[in-house]
Amino acid sequence: MRPSMLRPAPVATPSLLPEAFTPEVRRTLARVDPKLGALMKRVGGFRLELGPLHSPFAALAESIVYQQLHGKAAAAIFGRVCERVGKGRRFTPQALLATADTELREAGLSANKLAALQDLARKSLDGTVPPLARVRKMEDAELIEHCTQVRGIGQWTVEMLLIFRLGRPDVLPVDDFGVRKGFMLTYGLPEMPRPKTVLEFGERWRPWRSVASWYMWRATELPVEPAAD
Repeated sequence: MRPSMLRPAPVATPSLLPEAFTPEVRRTLARVDPKLGALMKRVGGFRLELGPLHSPFAALAESIVYQQLHGKAAAAIFGRVCERVGKGRRFTPQALLATADTELREAGLSANKLAALQDLARKSLDGTVPPLARVRKMEDAELIEHCTQVRGIGQWTVEMLLIFRLGRPDVLPVDDFGVRKGFMLTYGLPEMPRPKTVLEFGERWRPWRSVASWYMWRATELPVEPAAD
């Protein structure tokens, strides 16, 4: 039986991005979605860069600090938090809970973000947020279900962890503004699509929806092509 032309055929060796994105995967995606293929050709090579992941706790803590802040301001606050709690592998749930609230507030944390970090620390210690060894073995949906039990962490935050820290190949963050805007631009829509529209269309990209998402982000950075006469 011929593989369905509605989506890429499952890959036998689901290795992680970016190494998993082979020329054959690119050709398959372009075949099932020519407009995505044209976007990939225009953007060029797939240049996903994974961030370091010492622990899910540290990565999610950084995400909480960065919420609703510009990059430089968030980086400065997170740097000051790390100075008080511990840097690198010393940034642990135990160390954060042992740090006085006044010190963390002086680092620039709001009351809500402090409460979220402390909840993250407690849920990391009780196993709600799993350790790294277990995280690497968990399915995407299972990890989202666990981590979104933490105050201040929604599905989008966990999806960013899955793509940019764990290199998972089949994540489609349909609530992300950049993904939806890139979709609008790529497919010539008159307005921003609803998340459900992107989700349904993206079924054809499985099992490489993270790749398609990355190219949707890049679509928002391209110069606008002149309209045809």
